[in-house]
Amino acid sequence: MTEEISTLVADAGLHTVCQEALCPNIMECFTRKTATFLLLGPNCSRKCSFCAIGKDRVQPPNPQEPESIAQAVLDLGLSFAVLTMVTRDDLADGGAEHIARTIKTIRGQCSGVGIEVLISDLGGKRDALETALNERPEVLNHNLETVPRLYPGVRPEADYGRSLELLRQAADYRPSLVTKSGLMLGLGETKEELLQAMDDLREAGCHLLTLGQYLAPSENHHTVIRYVPPEEFAAYGQEALARGFSGVASSPFVRSSYQAGRLYRQAVESIGVEE
Repeated sequence: MTEEISTLVADAGLHTVCQEALCPNIMECFTRKTATFLLLGPNCSRKCSFCAIGKDRVQPPNPQEPESIAQAVLDLGLSFAVLTMVTRDDLADGGAEHIARTIKTIRGQCSGVGIEVLISDLGGKRDALETALNERPEVLNHNLETVPRLYPGVRPEADYGRSLELLRQAADYRPSLVTKSGLMLGLGETKEELLQAMDDLREAGCHLLTLGQYLAPSENHHTVIRYVPPEEFAAYGQEALARGFSGVASSPFVRSSYQAGRLYRQAVESIGVEE
């Protein structure tokens, strides 16, 4: 099945974050016929020090990509599809219209498919965010990635407050929407900083949280400061639930879209959002 999905993606000229970001769960997810599609090309316009996504020159969006992704979702028989994107600061809307068109195309071809979109901060443009949300994805995911003190070294072109505001605006614009975020551990954060980030996310209305170990893609990326033991991940997961998150995935190999459908269903059961 892993080879089948890889072939389908390659033949359609698509990209998955599973492959581009060197996800450690790729075998598990591909075997379960699950993949997270990477929109707007394989290269990012930002240069975060933790990320394996390509940093070469970005290309214009492929107008055929929404149709190709919808066909792949149909061919794979997915019941829940995850769409993510590279950051595209070169585009006026950050790529929001392309994301919206992909959601709409999937809806038109794949009846009953749930959709999670993992988006960039879209440059802080609320109108761009609303463009994506108007197509009514079930989940809006935007990762904080780390604590604010570490942003200059880890996410120098991002802004912690801007990311929180995006999640807050999404929750305000569509109260029935499930919002989600993720944090990496092992970049040098303290326990107090991590717990404060959880509190910040809850204050912004965030429902779901993923916590995973940062693994350096190469020696040229940000150094791993600490490998967090599994029992500590479990304890942080309990801390998050105690703070009111509806669903949490917390272990070393967890990544943003890991078991996305399961977490969404937890949120539905917990907070009673409209499916």
